[in-house]
Amino acid sequence: MSAAAGVRGAHPLVVSAGVAVGCVAAIAGLAALPGGATLAQQVVSGLMLGGIYVAVAVAFTLTIGVLNFLNFTIPTMFMLTGMVAWGLARHGLPFTEAWHWALALPPGIVVAILASLVVERFTFRYLKTRHGDATEHAIPLVSSLGFLLIFEHLVLIVLGSDAQSFPVRFRLDWQVGPLVVGLPQLASLLLSLAIVFWLSWLLARTRTGRALRSIAESPDTATLLGVEVTRIVPVVFLLSGLLCGVAGALFVVNYSDVSPFMGDHVGTKAIAAMVLGGLGSIWGAIAGGLLVGLLETLGIHFFGGDAAQVVVWTVLLLAIVLRPQGLFGGSRIGKGKL
Repeated sequence: MSAAAGVRGAHPLVVSAGVAVGCVAAIAGLAALPGGATLAQQVVSGLMLGGIYVAVAVAFTLTIGVLNFLNFTIPTMFMLTGMVAWGLARHGLPFTEAWHWALALPPGIVVAILASLVVERFTFRYLKTRHGDATEHAIPLVSSLGFLLIFEHLVLIVLGSDAQSFPVRFRLDWQVGPLVVGLPQLASLLLSLAIVFWLSWLLARTRTGRALRSIAESPDTATLLGVEVTRIVPVVFLLSGLLCGVAGALFVVNYSDVSPFMGDHVGTKAIAAMVLGGLGSIWGAIAGGLLVGLLETLGIHFFGGDAAQVVVWTVLLLAIVLRPQGLFGGSRIGKGKL
């Protein structure tokens, strides 16, 4: 058995614990080296940023793994959460004073989920009714791109095109030796990972999860086996909207920047994370998201902000050449299934 096969065969919790211990040990080792504290700080920042990418990458993985199409509206769900929350905090909740930003976040997440369900209603469900199997058509791909443009331009019309600052009123830092860890960022990373762990359990242990995996293998066979595809497929879009909504909320709390185009940057990095980790692998999406976050912060540290994109996409292209199935993907390239 190869080392890679052994890792894929191990229990996910064991692998995750080993990776966490390895990361902590590596950061501690870097911080102990002469002049290594700065580099260790960049690693910590990269892991915190990677937690945001993890949630969005898992949302992409769900639609690829179950429905076999790339849902272009996923970055828009991320953006909708931030912009709706900013709009409510700035104009709609004047009576809550210092904590109005916290009350504005849940409605933003709800809007992201509802928008995702609208996409499902007018792409997959409509095509299932008209043609029998929506997954065999390229129309959902084009339709999702159309919804991306519609949602983005509705936000531009209602809330404007300027970048805005989200009114978060607190900043808490935790000093660990020479390192500074933002507690909101740490909480965001842990929350993102907790949601992904819950999702993995849902897919592996519940009736809904088994139904989703049967649809991933063959929608027609799943229907013959009694799976109500029209009731299960919306769960994919609901979970994708929830993941993007939570990621968007965590992003604006930690970085305070919102704009109608904020989803574009995160969406491309999440796609890179999904490919690096392996199509159809939730655990690969976790590893890919954290890796992309590290590559971005280290690229900025060593080469400057303009080179960060070059570093991430160069590593992605090398990975596609050397290991096209990704870190946790199977042997069938481009056929990622949950």
